[in-house]
Amino acid sequence: MLYPEIVVAGCGNPLFGDDGFGPAVVEELQRLNLPEHIKVVDAGLGGPHFIFTLLDPGSTKKLVIVDIADFGGAPGDLKKFRVEDLPPGSYRDAHSWDLTEPLHRLKDEVEITVIGCQPKRVTAPEFELGLTEEILQAIPGAVREVLSVIGVDYGTAFKHLRKEERQPGTEGEACGRS
Repeated sequence: MLYPEIVVAGCGNPLFGDDGFGPAVVEELQRLNLPEHIKVVDAGLGGPHFIFTLLDPGSTKKLVIVDIADFGGAPGDLKKFRVEDLPPGSYRDAHSWDLTEPLHRLKDEVEITVIGCQPKRVTAPEFELGLTEEILQAIPGAVREVLSVIGVDYGTAFKHLRKEERQPGTEGEACGRS
């Protein structure tokens, strides 16, 4: 489906430490069997610029962006933002491109939610693979938040999701905390 009803976009670059949070959340969401009117994409570094090509206000009703956001919380804290909560210039990518303005232009046609995670370490422009422990621990909560926003209830399925597919170097279940 070229223009789905709901688009979930994970933004960020895994080469810059915790900036890889959005793509990590998308990786977990893509393991789920979501309804076909929902498209989950790893939008990468140019996420909000790229995702606008996936949206058609005539058919797309909801956009959920998952990304890091510096809102003064503790590393791994999650916060849900409406576009109105993002003052101009407050939401930028690793190349300092202002992403709030295009979102403000679109918000009257598409319901937009940004799920932000407070990063611990973003290494741009230096390369560093891997998320910090606090950010890894935030992934299950972000997955649950996305599912809540898009209206998908997996209930207790998280408890058993991917038990046999643990990420190398992580403890416990790959998705969901008890």
